[in-house]
Parts: sequence; structure tokens; C-alpha cells
Amino acid sequence: MRTFTTLDEVAAAANTEIGTTEWLSIDQERINLFADATNDHQWIHVDPERSQDGPFGATIAHGFLTLSLLPHFNEESFVLDTPGARLNYGLNKVRFPHPVPVDARLRSHVSFGDVTDLATGKQLVIKHTVEIEGVEKPACVAELVVLLLS
Repeated sequence: MRTFTTLDEVAAAANTEIGTTEWLSIDQERINLFADATNDHQWIHVDPERSQDGPFGATIAHGFLTLSLLPHFNEESFVLDTPGARLNYGLNKVRFPHPVPVDARLRSHVSFGDVTDLATGKQLVIKHTVEIEGVEKPACVAELVVLLLS
């Protein structure tokens, strides 16, 4: 795990691979809890019986559940111990190339993209490619944008 204590260290890591996280299991309980939190109870997520006859043969995780794991994957691959506050600024790109079947295991390949100077600090793009164990296509490819205030 890499630790960054200054904005200059973050800038020096621009456009480099940071690391790969540990595997994380996506079970039906996690999917159901996410459905409850978001009020998205579509049957392909929460009805195992009906989903057996659906397009994926089982329930699948919500795309936004996978996306919501990016902060967890960040914490597993690096530490931003810079002096100022860190703020989520948004996302540049998000795609879900492959559904995440229930009981799949995910991990993320994390890299830093561009680091841009701001009057108040730096803007960091964190790139995630979320892999499904045993599946060629990724579950999610996303660019997370974070403001690092000085």
C-alpha cells in the first residue's frame, strides 16, 4: 500500500499504476442491503427464484453497488495523508461492461490519472478497473475525481 503525505508526492504519481486490491465477495445479503438503501428492488437484483429464468441465470449486483465500492478499493490500495481536506468532485467516465453475478468476487486495479494544479490544491483522477474473478470483461471501469485541498 502506498502512502502519500504531500501534494507533490501525489503529483509525482500522476499517470502511474498504484496497485491491485484484495478480492471482495458480493453476496445476496450485500445486494439486498444496497437495494434497501437505494429503493431499487428490481427482480434481477433481489429475487433469486425469478432470476434463475432471467437473462443472467441468477441475481446480479446493481451497477451502482459496484461503483459505490470505489472508496473501499481506494482504501485498500493507497492512503492520502495530505494536509488538507479531500472532497469527491465527481466522475469523468463510468461504464459497466459485464454484470456482477451473485457470489462473485471483485477486485480493482487502481491507477492515478492526471493531477491538475488548482488555486486551492490539486485535482486527482483515480482510475479503477473492477475485475470479476474468472471473467474476461471488467465489471466497472471508472474515473473518480477528487479535490485535494492545501
